[in-house]
Amino acid sequence: MNFKHLYYFWMIARTGGVIRAGQRLHVTPQTLSGQIKLLEERLGCQLLERNGRNVQLTDAGRVAAGYAEEIFLLGSQLEGALKQRAGTHATAVFKVGIADSIPKSIAYRFLEPAITDGAAIRIVCREGGLPALLADLAIHRLDLVLSDAPLPADATMQAVSHSLGRSSLAIFGAACLYANRKTSFPECLDGMPMLMPANGSALRRKLDDWISRTGVRPRIVGEFDDWALMMAFGREGKGVFAAPAMLETRLLQEQAVRPIGHIADVFEEFYAISIERQSSHPSVNRIADAARAEQFECSGQPVN
Repeated sequence: MNFKHLYYFWMIARTGGVIRAGQRLHVTPQTLSGQIKLLEERLGCQLLERNGRNVQLTDAGRVAAGYAEEIFLLGSQLEGALKQRAGTHATAVFKVGIADSIPKSIAYRFLEPAITDGAAIRIVCREGGLPALLADLAIHRLDLVLSDAPLPADATMQAVSHSLGRSSLAIFGAACLYANRKTSFPECLDGMPMLMPANGSALRRKLDDWISRTGVRPRIVGEFDDWALMMAFGREGKGVFAAPAMLETRLLQEQAVRPIGHIADVFEEFYAISIERQSSHPSVNRIADAARAEQFECSGQPVN
């Protein structure tokens, strides 16, 4: 394959038109069209189709554009890494996927070592469900995934789960929910509205087990994939919710919710998942080393 032709196609896909791509590349539209035709002949499929004055990607074109994005981004990273090794200043890109179930302040705490050691780095963060993030990690669209669960045992990809630490849980709620409670924790949760992580998540399984063991019967009024959305409902007094105990001070200051009680024997764990081929990425190593040095663990003792 002629990668110059692929680069021309990639620029057309990014700019949305042959004329705009030609202006950026300082190449005539006729030349670009001829190069794309050669690429299509080489690949045996049509990549672009005209839509008035513009062009749009065919199904095959969308597949090719995704691979082209990875190829040229990886080339840019290669150039940056070699320049940095040679002693010149270059900005490296560090692409991180953050599972929806991870509180944002905890994600920042883990990522901070990658951006505060003086390295020239640009961090790109994406949020989403763990399966989608792992799929992007497998094709190198991400360098790292932060999750509250390790790599699934049935995963076919070759990856490494770096343990970053854990925190015990606490049940938090707005004052309107706990002000008149007459029983102690956890019995006070009987009949109380509760917001829960979605079924199938690591934290949901642990909470379901704890509720079963204690025999309490909260009234589940909401289930959420996204931790921040669950937090918003909790702040408005729609239900109590479980969160890492280490966030107690921050939740009190920013969300006006207080702990109703601590669950000292249930922990939420945190992991950084990376492809084996990329486990030598300096930012991945800095994050893992910082977590080990800090021995991050909270057992009911909140931190700022």
